[in-house]
Amino acid sequence: MKTARLALCQINPVVGDLNGNVKKIIAHIEKAGEYSPDIIVFPELAVTGYPPEDLLLKPQFIDDTLAALNEIRESTGDAVVVTGFVDRTDDIYNAAAILHNGRLVDVYHKMHLPFYGVFDEFRYFQAGSRYTVYELENCLFGINICEDIWYAGGPTAVQALSGAEFIININASPYQIGKGEFRKRMLSTRAYDNSVIIAYLNTVGGQDELVFDGQSFIVDQNGDVFAEGKQFEEDMVIADLDLDAVFTRRLREPTRRQQVFDLGCESVEKITIAGKRGGRKEQNILHSEVLSPCKPFTMEEEVYRALVLGTGDYVHKNGFADVCIGLSGGIDSALVAAIAADAVGADNVTGVFMPSPYTSRESAEDTRELAGNLGIKLIEIPIVSVFDSYLDALKPPFENKPADITEENLQARIRGNLLMALSNKFRWLVLTTGNKSEMSVGYATLYGDMAGGFAVIKDVSKTLVYLLCKWKNLEEGRAVIPERVLIKAPSAELKHDQKDTDTLPPYDVLDPILKKYIEEDKSFDEIVTLNPYCPEENTKRVIRMVDFSEYKRRQSPPGIKITPRAFGRDRRFPITNRYRSW
Repeated sequence: MKTARLALCQINPVVGDLNGNVKKIIAHIEKAGEYSPDIIVFPELAVTGYPPEDLLLKPQFIDDTLAALNEIRESTGDAVVVTGFVDRTDDIYNAAAILHNGRLVDVYHKMHLPFYGVFDEFRYFQAGSRYTVYELENCLFGINICEDIWYAGGPTAVQALSGAEFIININASPYQIGKGEFRKRMLSTRAYDNSVIIAYLNTVGGQDELVFDGQSFIVDQNGDVFAEGKQFEEDMVIADLDLDAVFTRRLREPTRRQQVFDLGCESVEKITIAGKRGGRKEQNILHSEVLSPCKPFTMEEEVYRALVLGTGDYVHKNGFADVCIGLSGGIDSALVAAIAADAVGADNVTGVFMPSPYTSRESAEDTRELAGNLGIKLIEIPIVSVFDSYLDALKPPFENKPADITEENLQARIRGNLLMALSNKFRWLVLTTGNKSEMSVGYATLYGDMAGGFAVIKDVSKTLVYLLCKWKNLEEGRAVIPERVLIKAPSAELKHDQKDTDTLPPYDVLDPILKKYIEEDKSFDEIVTLNPYCPEENTKRVIRMVDFSEYKRRQSPPGIKITPRAFGRDRRFPITNRYRSW
């Protein structure tokens, strides 16, 4: 039986931590070596972390990256090692190094550079133009990078038609809801159409607003996934590939012969890797943890785990150990506190309850119950006297002016000041609690509840917040988030008897409008047609609020992307803008 043994190392690198990334890669080479693989694989730009952004404009960074690759090269032995790095020739390239027995055998340059959504690779890299396949003893394989495999007629097709029996595709593919299943469908189609095995390796971990979910997998020549890595965790997928099965299937594909004839051979370079495979006593092994595809998470669990990973990595990769959160007794701060406790440990989370003259007894009770349930520390700092002192100081200029939103925002800004003071004194990272629904329409206070270092649920709609809280309670088997928090009407509690619906449509009406306008770029007319249950005036008011709040969103902390269109690098609109679609 003709086989090839792969070790896919799904690691969590840190952008710019060249020494740390090299140590991690070398440690995984040694660990994978226990299984005697033929090829050990690491993700896209594993040496630098992804995305390195404008670090790539620093020549010294490129020099240090190449030095780091040399250190990895010196640690290679009988197994071929494939790792992502930044190559430099006439320009710089998003590249894969093929290393073996202390030698740099070859370098593959990524051909298709994404420049949409959160991607900006044309800002930095030149596109590759060289097709290659690699021969290791009696097996032939191709290597390409991330976006390359999304093109039906791209490098995968060329490499397969040139004889490659399997394709290694290394990735740094960010998470969004449902993307994992979409990847599997797409790659199953690629594998089936090209009669080739595809080994898809994705990086894992949080990097600013991006989360990489791992979930690496191998799909056979019939389009069936037969090995899969964990989602949101480091993992190693080790499997034997049945290359005889690829040959058998190709015998039954007469149209492929014509495609091979049409392609010709002169455009593809075959590179032989000197050395022999084999030497293993056992055959057909598959790492016990990936014997079959993993059970998929529910949507709520998937999103929750993404938020936990993104939060934990942002905190720890930026040198923090502890976080603090302004707790209000509401559902948003309750969810952020639960995520934080899971991400950094309950002992490292401090909730800060800052009651005002308008804070209800129920909110105080719910806050204390939540902190007790989560096991986090709780500090209470009443702001009544501070608020009174502000009002006294402003009494002369505010004379004869009725109370309005100004007084409401003062309370939010006092709380923001107190949180930042605690952050400065104790080196706690402040986690903000605003959700996507609020951020979309500007239902937030600059330098108030928007003040902080990281916006955990910035891309989570209010309706999804409720679903995640309900899932958390079910997962725990108890009401970690107090039941009353889930059923009481949302309120900022900045004036008497205030409800969110005083300013906004109900969230089950608001969120579908926001999804159509922000994530799908639908026009006012299209939204009204698609959502006949929402009055036109409501739709127009929501769109107006979204358009007029761009200046606020630009000043908000980074937050985790989970939807197809998140605020920040994913959606870029001018602040000064007179175009109106309503």
